[in-house]
Amino acid sequence: MTAQRPAHGHLPEEGRIQERLGYAFRDLKLLKLALTHRSWPPPEPKPGSEPEANPHNERLEFLGDSVLSLIISQALYDRFADAPEGTLSQVRAALVNTKSLSRMAQELGLGDFIRMGRGEALSGGRKKSSILGNGLEAMIGAIFLDGGFGAAERVVLALFAARLDGVDPEQHGRDWKSMLQERLQGQGLPLPQYSVEAVSGPDHERTFSLRCDVAGAQPGYGLGRSKRAAEQAAARQVFEQLNATDQEGDGDDNA
Repeated sequence: MTAQRPAHGHLPEEGRIQERLGYAFRDLKLLKLALTHRSWPPPEPKPGSEPEANPHNERLEFLGDSVLSLIISQALYDRFADAPEGTLSQVRAALVNTKSLSRMAQELGLGDFIRMGRGEALSGGRKKSSILGNGLEAMIGAIFLDGGFGAAERVVLALFAARLDGVDPEQHGRDWKSMLQERLQGQGLPLPQYSVEAVSGPDHERTFSLRCDVAGAQPGYGLGRSKRAAEQAAARQVFEQLNATDQEGDGDDNA
């Protein structure tokens, strides 16, 4: 008995994902291919014919990975003229790693559009970091083939705008939450408390506003496209405030 194609995972409302990406495909077959996971079953063969190959998005993912890397590399090169190669490489890796791409794909709601087999979907495939990150790279590859490098560049820079604006090469790699916690523990003070002040924007483009409260210091506030990013920003504000207070105290002692 021939297995039926999954009822879910078809390409719903193509316009929705194109609207979220800010790009309208001329060739919808490329869009369809970019949204097809390898678990999606091939079409049923016609009587007397050989089974068809099962096209999926992995070749587009391969292409999109290179296109994305080039676009982000150039953006960092242009923005940070004094940053050394090693720092630029680290920043790029942080921006385009699987975790970062998966988070961006979640913000776009990409998992709702990916065509995958029933078993993969039932096992949580629409939320798997690898599937989401690879799907976003495949989408970038498809846009590159459909509209050229300029089109891919416009989409990528729009998607990464907030993340690129938040890059500080001199502070890259610092975990402000951990640094603040270690400082407070070293002084025997209570740990910081984080609270969500507000959440704004549509589901695929949310902005979080968080507050960080520390005994003996003014609250710190942070904005971010994720709670973690907002917490880091708020923790950094408090940490730098405490450092400034220490420096003022040292100045008074030396007066």
